[in-house]
Amino acid sequence: MPVPSPDKPVYRFAPSPNGNLHLGHALSAFLNHDLARGAGGRFLLRIEDIDTARCTPEFEARIYRDLAWLGLEWENPVRRQSEHFTFYAAALGRLNEIGLIYPAFMTRGEVKARVAALEAMGGVWPRDPDGSPLYPEDDRHRSETERRTLIEKGLRHAFRLDMHKALEQVNRPLFWTETGDGRKGSIEADPAAWGDVILSRSDAASSYHLSVTVDDAAQGITHVVRGLDLFAATSVHRLLQALLDLPEPCYHHHRLVLGADGRKLSKSEGSTGLAALRSQGLGPDAIRRLVGL
Repeated sequence: MPVPSPDKPVYRFAPSPNGNLHLGHALSAFLNHDLARGAGGRFLLRIEDIDTARCTPEFEARIYRDLAWLGLEWENPVRRQSEHFTFYAAALGRLNEIGLIYPAFMTRGEVKARVAALEAMGGVWPRDPDGSPLYPEDDRHRSETERRTLIEKGLRHAFRLDMHKALEQVNRPLFWTETGDGRKGSIEADPAAWGDVILSRSDAASSYHLSVTVDDAAQGITHVVRGLDLFAATSVHRLLQALLDLPEPCYHHHRLVLGADGRKLSKSEGSTGLAALRSQGLGPDAIRRLVGL
C-alpha cells in the first residue's frame, strides 16, 4: 500500500516496561515528540508489554514519570499490548488461514547444538542480520498429521512464518521510504535474510515483529521513528504489512546513543538511566544536550 500522506502525521514512542529508561530512550522519545509537534501532528505513547514475564507495573510507572520529567506530553489512553492479545491472535489466524505459518518444536538448546555441530565440522550456518542462526527447516517440512500428533502430546511449540511461502504469496519486491540517519530514500526490503521468523510462542502471545506491525496499523501511525538497530527488521514488518493488507508508514531510523564501550546502551547500565541522571540534579535541557539535541 502507498505511504500515508504526511499532512496529519502520527508518531509514537513505544518502550517496554522491563527496565529503566536511559539516554537512548530519551533521544527516541524527544525525536518522536518534537517531530510530531513541529508538523502539527499527534504524539502517542505505547507500552510494549507483550512479555508479561519481564514487564512490570513498577517499570511502567517509571516510564510515565521519566517522560513527564522530560517535558513530553502524549495522548491518552495509552495503548498497552497486554490488553490487545486478541488483535495479534486474529492476525496470526489470518496468516494461518492462507497456510503461511507452522508450529516449530525445536528448543533453543537443540538449535544451538545443531549449529555447533555443523560449525565444528567447518560448515557455515546462515545467520540473520542480528547474527542469530536461522531456524532449521525440519519443522517446516513436517506433515499436518505429524504436527497434530506432536501438539496433542503436549509438546511446547512456537508459530513461525514460512518465509518461502510468504514471499511467494506477495510475489513482488517490497520497499520502504527511509528518512533517517543511515541510508535514505527508497529501501528494498530483504525479509528472506531473517528466515522463518517467530510470530508467537507458548510464553508470549505475539512476537515483536507481529505485534508492532499490528499496533502501528491499529493506531494509524504514519511515521515510525526508532533506532538504527531496528533498520533491518523493517524488512519483516514490510512483509507482514503486505500479507495482512496493512498501511505502510514512513520510517526514520535514528543514530544510537552509545556507552563508553562503544556499544548500544542497556537498561542494566544505571549510570545512563534517566532516574539516575535526575537524581544527580540534571534537568531536561541537560538531557537534550547529552543526546546531541
